[in-house]
Amino acid sequence: MDMSKMWEMMKLQQEAMKIQKELENTVIEAEVNWLVISINWKMDVEKVDFETLDLIPWLNDSQKVALQEAIKNAYNKWSKKAQEVASSKMQWVMSQMWLNMPAGWLPWM
Repeated sequence: MDMSKMWEMMKLQQEAMKIQKELENTVIEAEVNWLVISINWKMDVEKVDFETLDLIPWLNDSQKVALQEAIKNAYNKWSKKAQEVASSKMQWVMSQMWLNMPAGWLPWM
């Protein structure tokens, strides 16, 4: 790999790190009717909020908090499990790709 390509790769890596830093402070809210869910850039739910009087009128304040936490925790648990399943499937595919690559296929070899 020549130096100009290396320099270009380093610049791209620095730009990616800069974008990642910006994303760390990004939280997106989605609202449907009386339910608001706040999700960060890692796809973790940070907050669930809803109007109990409109959505579930008989819920008291402590029940509301418990339900909001249950929704948040259930989604985050699902998200982590989904990432683990996808990762394990991709590991198998990637291992097969590496096994089937011809010798010397990497440009810097």
